[in-house]
Amino acid sequence: MTQNTSFLKNFIFYECLFALTFWNHVSLSVEDELFAPVSNNFPEDGSNQKVKSLPLRYTKDHPYKTNFDWVVIQNTTESLSLSEITNDNVKKLVALLSNFRQGSRLQNLTLTNVSLDWNALMKVFQTVWHSSIEYFNINSVTQLSDIKSYDFDYSGTSMKALTMKKILITDLYFIQDDLYRIFADMNIADMTIADSEMIHMLCPSSKSPFRYLNFLKNDLTDFLFQKCDNLLQLETLILQKNKFESLYKVSFMTSHMKSLKYLDMSSNLLRHDGADVQCQWAESLTELDLSSNQLADAVFECLPVNIKKLGLQNNQISNVPRGMVQLESLEELNLASNRLADLPGCSGFPSLQFLNIEMNSILTPSAEFFRSCPGVRELQAGHNPFKCSCELQAFIRLERRAGGKLFGWPAAYVCEYPEGLRGTELKDFHLSLLACNTTLLLVTALLLTLVLVAAVAFLCIYLDVPWYVRMTWQWTQTKRRAWHSPPGDQGAVLQFHAFVSYSERDSLWVKNELIPNLEKGEGCVRLCQHERNFIPGKSIVENIINCIEKSYKSIFVLSPNFVQSEWCHYELYFAHHKLFSENSNSLILVLLEPIPPYLIPARYHKLKALMAKRTYLEWPKERSKRALFWANLRAAISINLPKADENWHEEIDEELL
Repeated sequence: MTQNTSFLKNFIFYECLFALTFWNHVSLSVEDELFAPVSNNFPEDGSNQKVKSLPLRYTKDHPYKTNFDWVVIQNTTESLSLSEITNDNVKKLVALLSNFRQGSRLQNLTLTNVSLDWNALMKVFQTVWHSSIEYFNINSVTQLSDIKSYDFDYSGTSMKALTMKKILITDLYFIQDDLYRIFADMNIADMTIADSEMIHMLCPSSKSPFRYLNFLKNDLTDFLFQKCDNLLQLETLILQKNKFESLYKVSFMTSHMKSLKYLDMSSNLLRHDGADVQCQWAESLTELDLSSNQLADAVFECLPVNIKKLGLQNNQISNVPRGMVQLESLEELNLASNRLADLPGCSGFPSLQFLNIEMNSILTPSAEFFRSCPGVRELQAGHNPFKCSCELQAFIRLERRAGGKLFGWPAAYVCEYPEGLRGTELKDFHLSLLACNTTLLLVTALLLTLVLVAAVAFLCIYLDVPWYVRMTWQWTQTKRRAWHSPPGDQGAVLQFHAFVSYSERDSLWVKNELIPNLEKGEGCVRLCQHERNFIPGKSIVENIINCIEKSYKSIFVLSPNFVQSEWCHYELYFAHHKLFSENSNSLILVLLEPIPPYLIPARYHKLKALMAKRTYLEWPKERSKRALFWANLRAAISINLPKADENWHEEIDEELL
């Protein structure tokens, strides 16, 4: 028996020694009775070395207990990966790690699938802290017992970076300082706590050596690090995918971080209303990511003055205000996926070199951009709904002279309008000089009639004749359809002239303009509105169907907000179904704001078809045209319903007041 044991021991030793000669990484799985191999990519310090699996077994029959065997592992292993750590085998783990004292070659440790009591977890951290390990990764951790105060010894450590992911705290009632103070006071340069539903983190008790903090995908809010003066060496802070709301409070948080250079606040809930507040950013901040938030034009009132790289893609910005901001050092600006209608100028960004403005609402980019921004080396303006016209020709000519500054040219630059040129690449779009030079055309062909043409054109523009002709034609068509509608369409079950479908964001226009103008005065219209006519207790879908069935018409208030509302989609679907099932002309489309086709989701194919085939009423911005708009709308609703209840007008008056 002794000879067999000795033989097995020597065999395993030489097998380990041979394997470790080629591989400097060990990957093991800790179980009740054995360490089984596990593969892992390691470390995270950029070396990109792959951790190999070593067939090393730890059994009851042949345990590795001699100092000689530990020396072999200790002196040859640089990276170690263990999994399935529980309260049953944590003592073995601590005993194993205790052998890697400072001066050993082991630098990288990864623990995966850890389920431990609080004290056992802290014992593991404490053992790692006083070992040779420099990079500690711990993933999928479940803390089992009550969290209590722990006197953690931070002295004499080789640790440089700690990464924790998917940490689950089962203790619902504990003193937050007992948990967060352990990590806030760690004397290391880099710390990551990600995907752990963490709601808070304390400010370090003293001047902290943190240079890199990553709190990706947690539940942190605006209270983080407010008035924290102990993060003076922090250079990189990543707070992506949390629940921050106030851009002003974020700026105030950074004002005490004197070394901060990079801040990632993407995918939060950030807003800034510009309500006379002065943002206070760290002067050292040069790179800021604010993408995928809820920021509008006012964000340019609250930006770091020394910023060099700024990400504002996927927000709600419609304009870059001129004169509001002066970012002298800004070199790279990302404004993709916003609502911009033109290229911003460089009056506030004299050092700008890279601009991304893809996927906005730009129809005709200004040809003045390249003149006002001579320092720009690369412009990404593709995937916009370009309108191929004479104005666009000037932009295309400037691009050809600019020498390849347009990124993605020519594939990403395609005509969207007019319909006949849709899909044509801008490089293939050409118009003759005569077609785009009105002055030359008039001088050569219409010199004798110039005064007359100018006078007619002036009258048409001044009196807005095309608009009145179009609106009169729409009114005539609506009246003709009303006269030819069969009497059966006015069934006894009808209680309302029209059901109104609109987005909550357009409710002010409906309540202040639509309802007062239709329900008051001569020939008042009885409107069905969800706020006052939906029956409590019934489902929303049932109420929608009921209201549409009891209404002669359905009015849809169309805007970019409308296509973002799921309930508006339902209402349009049921009204469209009624249109075909009853062969009636019951839909009235009111265009409150223009809707670019690319903003309409694919599921709104019915809306696209209706807007392409049916006449719609467009809400005029000029007050002089609104009387005709209301006349057209009344004509479209025109029908005689049973006499309203005596209290109908009184109820309307109370609601309008």
